[in-house]
Amino acid sequence: MHLFENDSAKDRLAWADPAERPAAPQFSAEARAHQPTMDHLDALEAQSIYIFREAFARLKKLALLWSLGKDSNVMIWLARKAFFGRVPFPALHVDTGKKFPEMYAFRDRYGGEWELDLKVEPCPPLETIDPTLPPAARSAARKTEGLKLALAKFGFDGLIAGIRRDEEATRAKERVFSPRGLEGGWDVRDQPPEFWDQFNASPPPGAHLRIHPILHWTEADIWAYTKRENIPIIPLYLAKDGKRYRSLGDQDITNPVASTASSIEEILIELDGTKVPERSGRALDHETEDAFERLRVAGYL
Repeated sequence: MHLFENDSAKDRLAWADPAERPAAPQFSAEARAHQPTMDHLDALEAQSIYIFREAFARLKKLALLWSLGKDSNVMIWLARKAFFGRVPFPALHVDTGKKFPEMYAFRDRYGGEWELDLKVEPCPPLETIDPTLPPAARSAARKTEGLKLALAKFGFDGLIAGIRRDEEATRAKERVFSPRGLEGGWDVRDQPPEFWDQFNASPPPGAHLRIHPILHWTEADIWAYTKRENIPIIPLYLAKDGKRYRSLGDQDITNPVASTASSIEEILIELDGTKVPERSGRALDHETEDAFERLRVAGYL
């Protein structure tokens, strides 16, 4: 007996002699050659824009943390692309008062040109910070406490931050949507799974989420995208007198590295051959082994 006694016209077509089937549509070689494709930077950009839009759709009160460095400038650029030229939430600069003059000049210029809703919040004095921390970590911890004050002031339930997994070992353990505790703390042992781009975008009651749209990028990706998009940069990233900054933080705890790269093209060539860590100029990364992890657990970026 036939497997399908009451087969439909569609079934009969499926089992028909191939010679009797209607001809499949044919595409010319020219049409096939012009099929849309995505390169590596396109794919990174698309994923980051998806994360931005997911956060904006699912959280009530967002802010984008703007540290003025290369990563957070790419973040601003991506946010403007994600929302058709305008960032629909505040750009929050938690200011230690110790940035380089070039960084403040950049903030003042592009905060206006990019029409950002810029909120600058100060950090508490060093005397209020845990004295058991090493000097550079103690100085950096001012930013954590300043961020907590800003959260209490504005009531954000989501903070978008420009960290990357390749920067530092503890950041490699992060999630894209990362829950924080009531005091802003991060529990590395209790992180939600993130399979197939399914994110838990519900912050704990009274707490907030950190959202990391460029977590999957690398330092070279940042520079290649900056070059392609012609994103403005702070000149400190370019070599002068045989040195340049690879990572920018507070002026008193950030040092340049030896380099002759005076353009983004030369930076990319340099990165392709170097084994020097990106944060080698950060004093914080040369202190006790657990200093950075202590800061991260307490809520540092």
